[in-house]
Amino acid sequence: MTKEKSAAQVAGLIADYRKGEIAAPDAAHVLRWIGQFPANVREPVLAEMAHVLARTYARRTAVEGFIEALVMNERIAGADPAAFWKGVRFLRLQQAGFSQRDMLVLFDAALRGKLGFGIDDCGKVAPHTYVYLDDAVFSGGRVKSDLIRWTQQEAPKSAKVAVIVMALHALGEWFAKTDIKKAAAAAGKTIDVTWWRAMMIEDRKAYTNNSDVLRPTMVPAEAAAYAATLGQALVLRGADAVGSRGFFSSGAGRALIEQEFLKAGVRVKQLCPLLPDQMRPLGCTTMRTLGFGSMFVTYRNCANNTPLVLWAGNPWYPLLPRKTN
Repeated sequence: MTKEKSAAQVAGLIADYRKGEIAAPDAAHVLRWIGQFPANVREPVLAEMAHVLARTYARRTAVEGFIEALVMNERIAGADPAAFWKGVRFLRLQQAGFSQRDMLVLFDAALRGKLGFGIDDCGKVAPHTYVYLDDAVFSGGRVKSDLIRWTQQEAPKSAKVAVIVMALHALGEWFAKTDIKKAAAAAGKTIDVTWWRAMMIEDRKAYTNNSDVLRPTMVPAEAAAYAATLGQALVLRGADAVGSRGFFSSGAGRALIEQEFLKAGVRVKQLCPLLPDQMRPLGCTTMRTLGFGSMFVTYRNCANNTPLVLWAGNPWYPLLPRKTN
């Protein structure tokens, strides 16, 4: 496949990204982005990106389908979804960003369309479950801080909470679950949190070789100096694998974008010296690693936990310009 055809394919996959807020991405936009990489890797990087984004980019229609399926999901709502959802109170806890608000708007529309009532009609008296709805959990920091604050300030003595997201990163779930449990115990409350997701993304250290995020097998010379500043031995992937979810086309395709995104990410940090330290080449993380490495993106926005080359701005030209909180 030619570079131009791959660019058109990538543009088609992300066609609704931030629709109505920014110019619709076209092949020329994609070619401008890939033009910042060395000439010899542009075509193969684009081809691999087309494969990955077909599996990790959530269009609006996919998000709406996920929401609509939730309403009648028997595993969540049981045999009588109307009774279940009327007994639910939807949490509105996010103090930064609009992902939760937007997901609740979609859920309200789906609830009205399928059952004839909205979320404001739910959980008015003694709710049996509190629902925290969002598009994704990456590091777990936001859902953790939101639910810890709620636990300390507003939660009843005992409560069931359902966290429902499209994509859940395994390590983020573990961190959030552990700290929420500790906070509840300290507050003298019993908060039972259940995690529901359409897609579990493996990113735990113990499962590095079968991870679904960018975990390089080696540090290229172009990133060696940056890696040295991290001050600790890096955990590198030791297997030629495409991950548990098969986001990548092959071991070679995965290694290509890991290496090229890492090298270019180091260059982005040099071009944009005001980026905070935790904005690692492969994505935001407070850990002393090469980056979070997620490739999951929705039509709404691109998380900063994805590689810098996808979203960082001026003077770098981003593929998916990020709307900050």
